[in-house]
Amino acid sequence: MSLRPDLAIIAANVAPGSRVLDVGCGDGALMAALRDERGVDARGLELDAEDVASAVARGLSVIQGDADTDLADYPDASFDYAILSQTLQTTRRPDLILEQLLRIGKRAFVSFPNFAHWRVRTSLMWGGRMPVTRLLPLAWYETPNIHHVTIDDFRALVAQRGIVMEGSWFLSRDRRTSSAAANFLAEHAVFLLRRD
Repeated sequence: MSLRPDLAIIAANVAPGSRVLDVGCGDGALMAALRDERGVDARGLELDAEDVASAVARGLSVIQGDADTDLADYPDASFDYAILSQTLQTTRRPDLILEQLLRIGKRAFVSFPNFAHWRVRTSLMWGGRMPVTRLLPLAWYETPNIHHVTIDDFRALVAQRGIVMEGSWFLSRDRRTSSAAANFLAEHAVFLLRRD
């Protein structure tokens, strides 16, 4: 099974046999890979009913729910990892979601499209309109993204909250790129976080 590049990074860095909660799990592609290739006990939370049905059809344990309201129902430290991939920017309060992830999981993976990528900046500067790119493919009035986050914004939030950044990966055109100038050059970021 071929995973999206950010999901492949996450899958490669989840310890075998772990307990995982995938928040905004979509159709369960990551969960299925973790179950089948790493022996992970994976659970999922997904807002879209069709995606929930697809994940359940794969034999996955997924419930329909909203990260903004339903994460509070999970007990503290009930998972080794909480995963939020390409969902942070669609939540009402990303800062509170991050706190919930680190309460529920001993570690958290968070990935998101970088709104400070040079193509986005160029589109705004020269076109004067909200950009439509490969990773931000919908017009401003159709997009589920309500918070446009940059790598530097996220790093600042993590530092402000005293969260430890265990790992970070940056992607440009679906390939890994260096952390040097990542805020300008990376289209997508993946972070592995934990509390002290």
